[in-house]
Order: sequence, then structure tokens, then C-alpha cells
Amino acid sequence: MSETTTISTAKYEQLPVAIYGSNEEMGQAAALEARERINEAIAEKDEANVILATGNSQLTFLRALRQLEDIEWQKVNLFHMDEYLDLPPDHEASFPRFLRRHFVDWISPRSFHPVPGRADDVEKACREYEALLRQYPADLVASGLGENGHLAFNDPPFALFDDPVWVKVIELADASRKQQVGEGHFGSLDEVPTHAITLTIPALLAARSMLCLVPEARKAEAVRACLHEPISEERPGSILRRQPHALLFLDVDSAAKL
Repeated sequence: MSETTTISTAKYEQLPVAIYGSNEEMGQAAALEARERINEAIAEKDEANVILATGNSQLTFLRALRQLEDIEWQKVNLFHMDEYLDLPPDHEASFPRFLRRHFVDWISPRSFHPVPGRADDVEKACREYEALLRQYPADLVASGLGENGHLAFNDPPFALFDDPVWVKVIELADASRKQQVGEGHFGSLDEVPTHAITLTIPALLAARSMLCLVPEARKAEAVRACLHEPISEERPGSILRRQPHALLFLDVDSAAKL
């Protein structure tokens, strides 16, 4: 792995922010930080529980992380954040399929627990996944940030900082659905499902450590708003400013409006 250079660092309330010269450097730096957190958990309790995000913004991070040789992946339980409701598992946009293709199949973890997007009883499936998350408390969350500031699929105006549940069905905002088309996962807006299962914001923030990885110019306005506008459920990522256990990784393009 090549050496990474931090262009600048800052702190927004309790949130440290690091800016890197490229998406690749950002992904490499985040992977090194993730390795440290994972290995700390393994040293402490002989296992680590990790929640991963999906999407194009995560690709450099996932590539860098899977190339690191000094992680005992057979001691790592993997979870992820969200999945479309009733999307066929072999669909190009399926998030479990994305993770298997870009990460899981490369590392052979102890376990991988996909979000159950095609369950017969969706409410029961949400409660069972929440129980699993509580049984295996997350040591690390690696998240992205949506173009509308969402974390996982907690879109404004549906995001709740004090959500009473950890997993639920949510209606997708048009901005999220359009983002999926823009990233090339669907051919048109009509093809994008209208609902998904998502981990809620309290579930994500419950992790011991949280890394938020946000490259690309299309995220620059969301980054600016989440760091400079009032903390609000209208911009879910703004809650990270109150999280001393979180780190925000940017590249020069996503940091352009700071």
C-alpha cells in the first residue's frame, strides 16, 4: 500500500476531519485506521464486529482494506447497513451482492450477515437483525454520506436521531433514489425501489468507533451543510459533530466547499 499524505485536518465540535489529496489516498488512510480498530477488538476479546457501507464511495476503502495482510478475518463478523425491499438478490444493485463481490469473497470472514431485504415477514426480520446487532455489539462502523446528507438510508425528513428501534423499513427520499441512478446502479428512477430496510442512526452511533468516508465532488454540498449548518435531522450526517468516537475522511473534491 502506498503512503498517504494528509493535506489538512480540522475539528468540527467533537468530530475530527482529515482531507486527502485523492479518493485513493482517503481510502487507504481509512483502511489503516479500520485495521487498528479491528485488531484492537480482536486483541481484547478474540473477535471483532464490523458494520460496512456500500456504494461507489466505499470502493477505494474496501479495496485497500481487503489487501491488508495482518488482520485475522476469520475472527471478524461482518454486518452492513441497508438493503432495498424485495430486490432480487442477484440484482446488480443488491447491497449484499456488492459486498460479496468487492469485499467478503476476498477475505473469508467468520460470518457475514446480510440485511434481510426479501423476508416474508419484514417486521419480524427487522427485529431479528436488531437482536443480532445487540448480540454482537459493533466495534467499528464504516459509513458513507449521501448526497442529501443521509447515513445509511436514514433520509431527511425520515431520519430520527432518537429512533426507538435499530432496524426498520424506511421510504426512500427522491434524492436517494436519484443518487442510485446517478451512480449507475439502476437504468432509470422507475427501476429504483421506493422502500428499504435500514439500520437507524442510534444503531450506527452505538459502535465503539465510526469512520465516515466521503469522497467525490457530488458530496461537497452535503459535507459543507453537515459541518457548517445547524445539527438537524434535515441533514442527518450533522449528528457526527457530537460523536467523539467518529472520524470523517474527505478527499479534496468532497472538501471543496469547506
